[in-house]
Amino acid sequence: MATVPAKKTPQTTRKTTRKRRGPAEPRGPEAGAAAIALDDASVAELVGRIRAAKGSALAAFHDPFGDTPLVLASLPIGSVDATPFQRDLSRTHADRLAQAISDTGAFLDPIVAMPGEDGFLSPNGRHRIAAGRKLGQRSITALVTADPAMAYRILALNTEKAHNLRDRSLEVIRMARSLAKERPRAKETEHAVSFEAPALLTLGCAYEKRDRFAGSSYNSMLRRVDVFLDQALAKALRQREQWAVRLLDIDDRVAAHVKTLQGMGMKSPYLRQVVVARCNPVRWIPQKRGAPPPMSVAEALTRMTAAVRAFDPRKVRPQDLALAAAMGGAPEES
Repeated sequence: MATVPAKKTPQTTRKTTRKRRGPAEPRGPEAGAAAIALDDASVAELVGRIRAAKGSALAAFHDPFGDTPLVLASLPIGSVDATPFQRDLSRTHADRLAQAISDTGAFLDPIVAMPGEDGFLSPNGRHRIAAGRKLGQRSITALVTADPAMAYRILALNTEKAHNLRDRSLEVIRMARSLAKERPRAKETEHAVSFEAPALLTLGCAYEKRDRFAGSSYNSMLRRVDVFLDQALAKALRQREQWAVRLLDIDDRVAAHVKTLQGMGMKSPYLRQVVVARCNPVRWIPQKRGAPPPMSVAEALTRMTAAVRAFDPRKVRPQDLALAAAMGGAPEES
């Protein structure tokens, strides 16, 4: 009796949407061609500024990525200040950094600097400058660039201390106010790369008015609805200040509900998170990548204000807090 061969199950080929990426196209100078003579025209003015400040130009070279001329210099530490719009000085962090430099016995991490009206400005060196001064350093090592725009790339440059939401928001709003004075006709959209995210501008206005504002509670909502405004910076800032006032009013009402919940015996760091989540007008709206915002900031704030006014603390159950803790990770970041 002949046997019937079993049918082969057709194998399906799995399609992958991921493209294999090879190495990037070579860019920048060859290592052997990176050096620039200190009297070269591309760095001569920068070298002159360094020497005029009684500093020493140690070497000049092409940046390995963007090919920008840079000068490695030793600057008098008194000639360098932090840009005014970067994060506030943390004395604790500066002291720890000074101790680490002292223990290591060397200052190995140059700051970035560019010429200012009087001396030099650093967009990423506030704590290293403070630590150096605490240790009595006469000089500080710097990578000096002539590009003034580098001062506004602070979020990408500042790697000394991890930015929390408050730090990032305050730095961005300070940059916006500085740029509004320097370039009053420039639109907010023109500086999108420097500002990183539009919600940071709105939150920054709120943090300016209330240092202990719980911005992280509202960030997820603002990220869904906030966009860069196609308006001159000064006008855009006035609009964001109005939104910040409304946001702070919402926060006051949320704080009152939190106090009521605490009076009911609920003790949890997630109380505010639960109240805000219940009042978030975009919480249940599906989010598609690249889709426009589901509503404007003004409409979102109007709906959230109404929801906060109608909120009933008696409807919050202990299991809601447990769910928030399980899903939300760390409690709110100020």
